[in-house]
Amino acid sequence: MRLSAYFLPTLKENPADAQIVSHRLMLRSGMVRQCGSGIYTWLPAGLRVLKKIENIIREEQAAAGALEVLMPTVQTAELWKESGRYDDYGAEMLRFKDRHDREMLYGPTNEEMITDIFRKNVGSYRQLPLNLYQIQWKFRDEIRPRFGVMRGREFLMKDGYSFDISKEAAELTYKKNALAYLKTFARMGLTAIPTRADTGPIGGDLSHEFLILAETGESAVYFDSCFTETDFSNFNVNYTDKAEIDRIFTQFTNIFAVTDEKYNEAEFFSAVPAERRIQGRGVEVGHIFYFGTKYSSALGAVVTLKDGETIPAEMGSYGIGVSRLVGAILEAHHDEQGAIWPASVAPFHVNLLNLRQGAPEIDALCEQLYERFRNAGVDILYDDSDERAGAKFNRADLSGFPFQAAIGPKSAEKKLVEVKDRKTGRVQELSLDETVNYVRHAILS
Repeated sequence: MRLSAYFLPTLKENPADAQIVSHRLMLRSGMVRQCGSGIYTWLPAGLRVLKKIENIIREEQAAAGALEVLMPTVQTAELWKESGRYDDYGAEMLRFKDRHDREMLYGPTNEEMITDIFRKNVGSYRQLPLNLYQIQWKFRDEIRPRFGVMRGREFLMKDGYSFDISKEAAELTYKKNALAYLKTFARMGLTAIPTRADTGPIGGDLSHEFLILAETGESAVYFDSCFTETDFSNFNVNYTDKAEIDRIFTQFTNIFAVTDEKYNEAEFFSAVPAERRIQGRGVEVGHIFYFGTKYSSALGAVVTLKDGETIPAEMGSYGIGVSRLVGAILEAHHDEQGAIWPASVAPFHVNLLNLRQGAPEIDALCEQLYERFRNAGVDILYDDSDERAGAKFNRADLSGFPFQAAIGPKSAEKKLVEVKDRKTGRVQELSLDETVNYVRHAILS
């Protein structure tokens, strides 16, 4: 993509109302624009990140045996009244009436709707286990939306729901989802710490929230440093092997981690060796629940066993804040100059900078490199503007793509490219072919 044909409206100064790093960077680098309180338009660069996050989630959900569906954003109040949550949920739920005076709502979550789908379409134990998920926009009317996409009113969420015939089977599904989450976040360049959590209005008695470390995190988290020393992106799980799932789940969830709400100094210090005790700040990016038969009993979602007995299905739910993850990744990966995107979710892998647009030799080399990157399947943004070199470098640092490839008068004389690794700051001169191979290898490793 050429910058001259792209829509990337950057800002030179920090917006006054942007309180945290991710909000400032998303506005300044042209990823989003605010439309109302807690409501944002996603511009092309921001949308590219969302789509890459979605793709990683889909791949890991498929590996864990989940099937994707898409439920409506608007739901009927009858379902929520049937479950007993319509009056209990609170003012965060947006309620309205349609033209026929029927009570409706804009779904903040989908336990009721997925249970209704199940009870109308599944009847036999032979159809279980069943693990369904969706990636869908939701709305919760936060009283004080703030921190950009980190706490907005409209947000993109992955929510999954599982159905099993026994508590043992449901807990196995829960463990599969927990491991899939660890792998999912690791592929985005994040170390997600699973901590035992309250179930809140979702219900149930087993829950973990996944926190990623960031200085601007919402709550304090105390944890064993084993988390930060483990590369979850490289571990593979055989999801058909119950013993292996139990072992890996126990290994990672038994590593001590608690939030400030649950912190007990005596327990923490007795559970973790002194040299491994870490305190940090955490941002929640995922939450999973096993809640048994709370919804299936209330809504009559039963299955018929082999002997003819009918029982309510055992259920769980599994959420990831997709749009929230964009902000969380930036909170964890940035410096004073701007964003530092992990290659797996970066809007583009490389920023090609023509440092003297209009100079025939430099233009020709840039065109050659641009085509070679495209042919190699590398996502590239070619800065073909006529701005000064300093402005181009500043914008490149702000945008934070993993690599910058600059060609100016000095490098053009040698037929070389100045390649900068945005994360480390290392700059090296490479030939055109070496540049493509170096970047391609780095983003695939």
